[in-house]
Amino acid sequence: MKFTTLSLIASLASLSAASLSAVPIIEAIAPKSQSCPTGNKECRTATQAAPYIISSFQTQGIYSPAEIAAVLALMAFESGDFEYKRNHYPGRPGQGTANMQMPNYNLLYAKSIPELAKGWQGIESVEGLSDQELGDLLDDVTVDKYNFGSGPWFLRTQCKEDVRQAFKTDVDTGFQKYIEECVGTDLQPRLEYFQRAKTAFGL
Repeated sequence: MKFTTLSLIASLASLSAASLSAVPIIEAIAPKSQSCPTGNKECRTATQAAPYIISSFQTQGIYSPAEIAAVLALMAFESGDFEYKRNHYPGRPGQGTANMQMPNYNLLYAKSIPELAKGWQGIESVEGLSDQELGDLLDDVTVDKYNFGSGPWFLRTQCKEDVRQAFKTDVDTGFQKYIEECVGTDLQPRLEYFQRAKTAFGL
């Protein structure tokens, strides 16, 4: 099964049906997500993550297979196939979510969520926040329904339009611009995940 029909999957009236359709695709991109190591409370399997992933793309209005493949590849890479939602290596306070976002983005993300925004009202920067406060922020945005929404939110709100347009012209160029110009990190280590995503999506 390929995700070329994701627009149909994501628009299904039953979220559970959409999630079941998505599980094998997520497992193809993040092979270790078929199961979780014993004792790892941060880990989520593809089956557990799927409903939140589908819902988050719906919420952000992202239905392009190329963009969805790119976001899933990045989240799978950054989280170690969804085994982690906090930065453990080197252990940077406040960095996390499936997208492994830096604290400044997690603050923006929290403030974009009505249920969380009130708790961060009046805080415009993470500068000066204690490690405890950064941890509290991360606790807020790593609840499952928000954790897996970080990647789609980041693409929609933090990437320039030319990055998103590039996906329409050439998926590989789009991914390169997404990683290097929007995320601001190295392309090469993430290509293996994107190749699996392209295969899963039939791109």
